[in-house]
Amino acid sequence: MMSTTSELPAFPASSPEAPAVDVAALGRRLLGRCADVRGVARELIRTQPQLHRVDGLGMQEHRERVLHQLGILVDGGMVVPGFPVSVGGEGKPTGNVAAFEELVLADPSLQIKAGVQWGLFASAIYFLGNDSQHLEWLPGTFTLDVPGAFAMTETGHGSDVASIGTTATYDAGTCEFVLHTPFRAAWKDYLGNAAQHGKAAVVFAQLITRGVNHGVHCFYVPLRDAEGAFLPGVDGEDDGLKGGLNGVDNGRLHFDSVRIPRTNLLDRYGSVDAEGRYSSPIASPGRRFFTMLGTLVQGRVMLDGASTRASQLALHIAMTYATQRRQFAGGSGDEVVLMDYQRHQRRLLPRLAQTYAMGFAHEELLAHLERVFTDPDVPDEIREDLETRAAALKPLSTWAALDILQEAREACGGAGYLAQNRLGQLRADLDIYVTFEGDNNVLLQLVGKRLLTDYGRRFAKADTATKARYVAAQFEEAGLNRSGLRQVGQRFADFGSTARSVGQVRDAAAQRQLLTDRVETMVAGLAGRLRPASKLNPLAAQELFNANQNELIEAARAHGELLQWESFTTAVEATEDAGTKQVLTWLRDLFGLGLIEKNAAWYLITGRLSGPRAEAITDYIDDRLLPRLRPHVLDLVGAFGLAPEHVRAEVASGAERVRQDEARAYYAALEASGTAPVLEKKLPQKR
Repeated sequence: MMSTTSELPAFPASSPEAPAVDVAALGRRLLGRCADVRGVARELIRTQPQLHRVDGLGMQEHRERVLHQLGILVDGGMVVPGFPVSVGGEGKPTGNVAAFEELVLADPSLQIKAGVQWGLFASAIYFLGNDSQHLEWLPGTFTLDVPGAFAMTETGHGSDVASIGTTATYDAGTCEFVLHTPFRAAWKDYLGNAAQHGKAAVVFAQLITRGVNHGVHCFYVPLRDAEGAFLPGVDGEDDGLKGGLNGVDNGRLHFDSVRIPRTNLLDRYGSVDAEGRYSSPIASPGRRFFTMLGTLVQGRVMLDGASTRASQLALHIAMTYATQRRQFAGGSGDEVVLMDYQRHQRRLLPRLAQTYAMGFAHEELLAHLERVFTDPDVPDEIREDLETRAAALKPLSTWAALDILQEAREACGGAGYLAQNRLGQLRADLDIYVTFEGDNNVLLQLVGKRLLTDYGRRFAKADTATKARYVAAQFEEAGLNRSGLRQVGQRFADFGSTARSVGQVRDAAAQRQLLTDRVETMVAGLAGRLRPASKLNPLAAQELFNANQNELIEAARAHGELLQWESFTTAVEATEDAGTKQVLTWLRDLFGLGLIEKNAAWYLITGRLSGPRAEAITDYIDDRLLPRLRPHVLDLVGAFGLAPEHVRAEVASGAERVRQDEARAYYAALEASGTAPVLEKKLPQKR
């Protein structure tokens, strides 16, 4: 039986006055507002080995196992918490999201298939359909009598949903929509549940009636009969073996003039009457499209949380191993624990800080989600903020998860490559998360556009005097940066004192200023360069935008990192236990200063930092923060609350400590016996 992290020996504190972490309280804090739902999910994973991934299964066996696992979730009551009481749920809008995030600990294939069934298929019916459609179709999704696919993506259009090719043309003579795939690139592709198990799908298509295309809408479409054969006009293919997630039966669908009743249009935001007249509560086609897609934001939120949980698991494995595995003899003659090497700390501790930042930011994202989906009168601006926040955080966390899993794998050496230690398979499974629910770069581009829109609105409301002050400030700023006066001032203040250098940037106010300044400066610069676009022809305007696209995405990424830092800081400030607060402050500083260090070139080029001050940040991380955090490594990963049944990695089980103790005892006994062979290099040298 594997031991938990809390049972492993902690690195000794540097002094009796060193702070201590209240692991239990911190663990409760990390579980957040959905602690009860997460607790149910974790207990189910802990006590039901049938939910655990089994290595070595063939693709078909894995698919059938995951389908069976969905039934266990139904029986365990994990399916309906997020749906309203009116449709048989429990009225906890973040419930399903939080529960499904935890499933990554069992098997990412299970997490994704559950997300497809209830986070996408059932949620589309609920959020885009009417009351009668809820009563007709939702019960079958809850019980798994109707496994379903979410047919939005096409082979030729993934992120650009507005340009999909599938059409749904209304025939007033029969009161039916005719669903059709006009060319190969319009096949619906990469769809979970489509290859084998799906009996129905929510299909996104261009709604055409009376010769007018009203844009993308969603339709409920039966796919297969009771024996599993495609219905007339429906056809498809199996996507086959993938780089990961092979427990999900991804496939392709296409339609040859498939007729469905008019009432199969999910019509909350757009309806067609029997005569073919179209109506919508939202007049603007663009706003209507983004409102429909915005209701399905839970998918991005769930991927953000699941990536955070996978990162926690990876660091639990790697750091537990690093506190037990010994390599290379130290000054005492004993081999040194890996976690005591500075390079190992540099590899893992900043990623631990990043994972905490991801977790706290995700908790605030869930709070936004709960507000939007429980308050029917929430302003559109708040809904847009939720979508922007999700679009900013999902790319950062999914990219980070791949990086953390890879670094954790390498930090465990050859052991990390063994399937029994999970890291390689987890990385393969999570690879697709960076393009699930929107390609990361496209999402960040959307965030960047929102930042520019907000900037323009703020500037448009300013009076003449405010605009004049802004122009003067920009001129003064540019002059300082070009002349180097800012750097001269910093060098004068920093002269002869590393402590003085870093002292100017290590507190929360200074970190906030530097991180915020980077976002605002980048957005202001982009706004200035893109301002002429409004006076250019469409082609020239597109070329101008394309020339600034990379910086737009970088500004959005900086905005997402600022959101994470702000969430981390809010969590630190709300921490009551003094010891925990101190350790979290160091960890937050490692995250914030690490962001500044990572972007040191920008801060140096723009004159925000002098060379000595930038160098002092690196020295402070290496000489102060890493040593201060080293004694608390096991407490910080222990707060993730992962039981042995969640971890299921041999190198994190305590077995390595047993091996190391056995080896050390052997050599100690050999030395004590007086029979130990003499090393050749210790023999007298012949002349």
